[in-house]
Amino acid sequence: MLFVAPAQAERIKELATIQGVRPNQLIGYGLVVGLDGSGDQTTQTPFTVQSLQAMLTQLGINLPPGTNLQLKNVAAVMVTAVLPPFAQPGQQVDVTVSSLGNAKSLRGGTLLMTPLKGADAQIYAVAQGNVLVGGAGAAQGGSKVQINHLSAGRVPGGATVERAVATPFLLSDRIRLELTTTDFSTAGAVTDAINRKLGEATAQALDGRVIEVKAPATPNERVRFIAELENIDVPQAAPLARVIINARTGSIVMNRTVMLEPAAIAHGNLSVTISSQPVISQPAPLSQGQTVVTERADIQIKQDGGGLMKIDGGANLADVVKALNALGANAQDLLAILQALKAAGALRAELEVI
Repeated sequence: MLFVAPAQAERIKELATIQGVRPNQLIGYGLVVGLDGSGDQTTQTPFTVQSLQAMLTQLGINLPPGTNLQLKNVAAVMVTAVLPPFAQPGQQVDVTVSSLGNAKSLRGGTLLMTPLKGADAQIYAVAQGNVLVGGAGAAQGGSKVQINHLSAGRVPGGATVERAVATPFLLSDRIRLELTTTDFSTAGAVTDAINRKLGEATAQALDGRVIEVKAPATPNERVRFIAELENIDVPQAAPLARVIINARTGSIVMNRTVMLEPAAIAHGNLSVTISSQPVISQPAPLSQGQTVVTERADIQIKQDGGGLMKIDGGANLADVVKALNALGANAQDLLAILQALKAAGALRAELEVI
């Protein structure tokens, strides 16, 4: 007997995460050395010199008072990393190194030992290693050529975990699933799918986002149970009709359930042009007057014709796109048209501006 997954079904692992099983952000401040003259300009970044002096003092090197360090091969950097869930001491993670001062490039540099701290100010990892920069550049005589970004790089496996993060994975006889988006329909569908697969009363929805599930107590059984739980198929209804508008870039994205009612639209472009020309008034000879410079402004207002245009309604995404393209409007015009269609009740979707 073959098992056929329900139409438009998604696995639970694609809809939810296990509460408490999450990564943690780490951050640290360090120094990159070995740069080829592309480090911080110490006159503008005094903290680089202070950091180097403090490090040398810890290594037993005391500089004479008043020493003026001119460093070109050192750069102050911020080091960030993501500590994965269940990470144990000795495990290696990647780190990102970003210039904090005015270094021209981190290419070829080496990150010195940098403690990485969590939100609780405790050290969870230590980073060190050669920085890989995915770019190149050259400058000479006022000319400059650069490929990609040179002020940030990565150290693959550059941090060693020193402390594990406690997780509530085994502290209770129940686990909680957290949906990626709050939706009561999805919460009910996930609960029903779990109970059908693993038995009645195994799962219960606490609200539109959290689902509580009974789980075995021993670690081995719990891991196998969650592996089976994450692969349960959940039938999904059609998503909520939504149009996403990015007003900064003019991007418009709509999903497949957007519908459009028949409507008539008139949209005209209004342009205002202001030009200014200098007017110079010269005094008469021997009049002891002064030359006066003024400006004459010319303002023109032009409005393109925007007659009413009927657009047919569409019950699927292809029809909606065809109707909007028939208007001949650019992306910026469509931002205003979509908002007007929503206000008129002709656009059956939610508008979300990001």
